[in-house]
Amino acid sequence: MSDEKIKDGMPEIDAGASKADLKNAADDILKAAKAADKAAKAAEEASDEEFGEPVPELEPEVHLTPDQQIQILEAEKEELRDQLLRTLAETDNIRKRAEREKADTKVYAIEKFALDLLSVSDNMARALEALPEAEREALTEGGKGLLGGIEMTQKELHTVLTRHGVTAIEAEPGAAFDPNLHQAVANIPSEHPNGTIASLFQGGWKIGNRTLRAAMVAVSAGQAN
Repeated sequence: MSDEKIKDGMPEIDAGASKADLKNAADDILKAAKAADKAAKAAEEASDEEFGEPVPELEPEVHLTPDQQIQILEAEKEELRDQLLRTLAETDNIRKRAEREKADTKVYAIEKFALDLLSVSDNMARALEALPEAEREALTEGGKGLLGGIEMTQKELHTVLTRHGVTAIEAEPGAAFDPNLHQAVANIPSEHPNGTIASLFQGGWKIGNRTLRAAMVAVSAGQAN
């Protein structure tokens, strides 16, 4: 069968066609070529049967013109290019995700250890608050030295925590209440606007962008009537 006969009835592909149109047209070309070969084979078998000749079983051959072969190769090339781009994009996403996980691991690796240290800081704060300011002047030189040592130790502990990304949560009276950072344990009348922080019961801390321990606060109900 000549290429001229195969070309008849086969779809032509516009040079400016999209990738999807190019692929679909290439598939149509292959289907049309196979259909033409099948019809030709059926005609040959009918002719052979008419003259009593045996019909050999042969694999159907697809004959394409050079232009059609180029069009099919172009479609395959575009499909491979799309697959390559998708693979590269997926690889880049995996790399970025791995970098984020590595950075998070570095920041949050000490989360449990830092949370345990907060108990030490709380105990120091209670020890300092247990001694009223008026009674500090009555302390002996040794007592004042001990008190100063506790204060310096607490300050150094906070410095070390900050150095490793653990920072105190702002919870000053009158500041806005943030449920992501503050835990409301009471609602009391105060001089501060309604819905803001009235007082602080226990300091809060965060590590990186995560809340390590919410600050325990009383929320203002506004001024009492």
